[in-house]
Amino acid sequence: MNFKPTLFSILFFLLLGFNAQAQSEKRLGAFLAYGSEIENIGIGANAEFPLIENLTLSPSLIYYFPKDFYGFKMNWLEVNVNANYYLLTQESLGVYGIGGLNYSSVKLKYDGAYGWGSSGDYSTTDGRFGLNLGAGANFSIGGNILPFAEVKYVIIDGGQLVAGAGIKFKL
Repeated sequence: MNFKPTLFSILFFLLLGFNAQAQSEKRLGAFLAYGSEIENIGIGANAEFPLIENLTLSPSLIYYFPKDFYGFKMNWLEVNVNANYYLLTQESLGVYGIGGLNYSSVKLKYDGAYGWGSSGDYSTTDGRFGLNLGAGANFSIGGNILPFAEVKYVIIDGGQLVAGAGIKFKL
């Protein structure tokens, strides 16, 4: 029995069922983030899709600006699929817990500029899956713009604390 398609089918139908009862406020956003492992700033995009009362599905993407050191260039990309559970929902403030999955891809490239060994160009890429745990808050200022801030810890080799802030647009 192939476990992956079965699990995917179950999750798909559960989400489809939840979506029929979901709240109607969907959001798209953009933000800046800082990653403790890469020690650099990144730009990101996210979305929120209500599933059931107080629970949203929140995919996001973070691209950290390339980091150069001693002829090496590091590129880091994060893809996240989180569930945000709203613990507090007031007119001006929404506080939520974050739990989800993370895929991080890191590419390291050497351009031969420092002459270590041979003068060729080399690169390697590694991708890892991890878990996200964190918290966030939305700050209502009226209208369709919603400032927010989040902090999460990515449980992955070496771990990474990510802090971000930006705006979401209500659709």
